[in-house]
Amino acid sequence: MSVDELSPGDLITRLPAAPELSERPWTVRWDALDEPAEQFLGRLLPPETAFTTSGSTGRPTVWHRTREQLVSEAGLLAALLEDARPEAVVSFAPPRHLYGMLASVLVPALLGVPAWYVPQFAQLPPPDHRRWAVMAIPWTFRILLGRTNWIDAAERLAFVHSTAVVPRSANDLLSAAGDRASLTEIFGSTETGGVAHREWNPHNPPWHLFSDVEFGHGPDRPGTEAPLVVRSPRIARPGTGSPVAECRMDDHVVRLGDRTFGFAGRRTRLVNVNGRRLDLDLMEERLVDVLDCEDLACVPVLDPLTGEHFDLLIVPASAGTPDAEELRRALDRIEYRPRSVRTVERIDRSETGKLRRVQSARARPEGVDR
Repeated sequence: MSVDELSPGDLITRLPAAPELSERPWTVRWDALDEPAEQFLGRLLPPETAFTTSGSTGRPTVWHRTREQLVSEAGLLAALLEDARPEAVVSFAPPRHLYGMLASVLVPALLGVPAWYVPQFAQLPPPDHRRWAVMAIPWTFRILLGRTNWIDAAERLAFVHSTAVVPRSANDLLSAAGDRASLTEIFGSTETGGVAHREWNPHNPPWHLFSDVEFGHGPDRPGTEAPLVVRSPRIARPGTGSPVAECRMDDHVVRLGDRTFGFAGRRTRLVNVNGRRLDLDLMEERLVDVLDCEDLACVPVLDPLTGEHFDLLIVPASAGTPDAEELRRALDRIEYRPRSVRTVERIDRSETGKLRRVQSARARPEGVDR
């Protein structure tokens, strides 16, 4: 697939609605801009831009962000990359979404470096630069693990990741790259924008609020788990409402200090089965490592006996559905047995990998009940 060479002006005026800008690879020379990026963006960005949520926690909804909110957040993200001194940016985040607009467009603009957008399975940019900022989504790391020549050619790889839990493939990639690579995680949502950040490592370090974010009203006793409530000048305006200063998120956290917290899980991905609290994201990660399939998902369901439970959905690989013994060994690796295992034709996900809905399910209980 050929790469579209766009001017900064052409890119900005077509975003975020133009579908080809999320579906085709493109490149922009922000280093050739003949005026300060803030001035350029102030002229061409509309007063407000609408973004739609992924639909992973309910019906997709529209939120509006002002020009000032977008540029402010891009500045915060660009500042996180200053020590890495990137010479170029490669981004895998579709620019029709908030994180993609920031990561693929506005951050490279403020850094003043060339940028490439790479949709899934498109060719990576030529390794002409030695120091890269890599704006990642979950499948990025699996793709790059198969492009070792590109990885090996880089002197520095500064990864930025948002939208979901960091996959195990990220740990594999960072281990292979050693001291040449780092990973910064961004915690946030379409509604709030970026809320917090941290330098990732396997030991689950705390999250630090961005400088313009504060904890909002709500349970705040240190060490107690509660929904995350934040105050920020970057909270978006709801589709038909007025701007708000405070937002209660779907995420559960434990306050660790005045400006730090630990993540306990997303509300929609936590279930309590017979007194056992289960994080479906973590169980998915363990299953992905051992099941040969095209895709899988742990889905929360209502159950007449336990109240809450979950089903395991599997999209079979070309070799077929995992047999009962393979499935049994895989399920031994997670904390609790699913209520049922179902094979499906596909799992409907957003462009950034979040689960939305499933189709054509049929029950397949073997290997589940004992």
